[in-house]
Amino acid sequence: MKKTTLLFLFITLSLSAQTDQRIYDIINTISADSIKADIKTLTEFGTRNTFSDTISSTHGIGAARRWIKSEFDAISNNCNNCISTFYQKDFVTKEGNRRVPHDAWIVNVVAIQKGTKYPNSYIIMSGDIDSRASDTMDFTTDAPGANDNASGMAGTIEAARVLSKYQFESSIVYVGLSGEEQGLFGGAGLAKYAKEKDWDIIGVLNNDMIGNIKGVDGVIDNRSFRIFSEPVPANETETQRKMRRFYGGEVDGISRQLARYIHKNVKTYMPEMNPMMIYRLDRFGRGGHHRPFNDLGFAGIRIMEAHENYTQQHQDIRTENGIKYGDTFEHVNFEYAKKLTAVNAITMANLAWAPEAPKEVAIGGIVEASVKLKWNKVAGAKGYKIYWRDTTSPTWDHSRYVETTEFTLDGIVIDNFFFGIAAIGENGHESVVIFPNKILR
Repeated sequence: MKKTTLLFLFITLSLSAQTDQRIYDIINTISADSIKADIKTLTEFGTRNTFSDTISSTHGIGAARRWIKSEFDAISNNCNNCISTFYQKDFVTKEGNRRVPHDAWIVNVVAIQKGTKYPNSYIIMSGDIDSRASDTMDFTTDAPGANDNASGMAGTIEAARVLSKYQFESSIVYVGLSGEEQGLFGGAGLAKYAKEKDWDIIGVLNNDMIGNIKGVDGVIDNRSFRIFSEPVPANETETQRKMRRFYGGEVDGISRQLARYIHKNVKTYMPEMNPMMIYRLDRFGRGGHHRPFNDLGFAGIRIMEAHENYTQQHQDIRTENGIKYGDTFEHVNFEYAKKLTAVNAITMANLAWAPEAPKEVAIGGIVEASVKLKWNKVAGAKGYKIYWRDTTSPTWDHSRYVETTEFTLDGIVIDNFFFGIAAIGENGHESVVIFPNKILR
């Protein structure tokens, strides 16, 4: 009996501490030089304003998006056509849109690497194609948009280059979104497309400005980055809202769990980095391309630099009072962009190699010195992790591995902690944590 207990403990500890060498290989393969070259190319289209030239082969957003698609196509050619690419577009009109100077197609460039086991489960990494000058209605002035957001677009292309060398159980989408500066049109269009196609979206990683390390606040930091996430889904029901009042979960929505997942993976595989979970949909009063997905109930977060420099955002290129304004190539730190690209790549790889998350997690234990948990069986899961944390802790700090679909945590009072369940695959990769969504009576 004692040997059996010790063996179970050893297996539990081994699985909980398991890492995958392929994740380290992915980190090491991300190339700062490739990112640098792609950012350089994107800045040389003059302006990538959504309403700029679409005919020229060298200037404007039309040339930029065709080049991006050609890069995705080349990557696909190198992996035996493992990626399918296409344009997804929606028409917007000047009428009723104060940032739209003329009617135009909002065109996204989409590249899909299909999963082998869960082809309808998608992890999405996005960067923005478009750039802007000081006046968002000005679609002719040069706006190189090196950091905002050639950095995020280049990171997305580089992630595709590296991850295309692997096969995954779930599908990965690499996408360049347009119309961000005029009202998040590209994200809204793709989110609607995903809804219509009944995509099961595991999470959206929106990369918007991942290349600046010198903040306007005077801080220079090449290790910290922010993960913005909303607390609960925008489209939750009134019943869900009322339940939360009594059972908790104010900071445990699906986007917040995705943020925690990223934080945990970075701490495991890139411990030199400092992921900052920001409990906010986005920067104060501002928006990004994960929001349209959030609006439709999908999990989505924003990854970006920790310290922004506003003299290099949405600014015509000029020098005033000795300050160089403009989002130009010289201000981007490519090694930092490489690190944040790696954050995305390892998150997507971990999720795409993991089984699906449990759909239903029930919890009980009112007026008892124990917590009862029960969840649905997940196909392909070797086991599950029960997570719990103090109600004021931002991260899941305690866990227990089990190979059943129900378990009682004896000696733990339900009132003092929050709980969740993740599915674990044979390879040790785990799903996002699912917060209880049902009560055991």
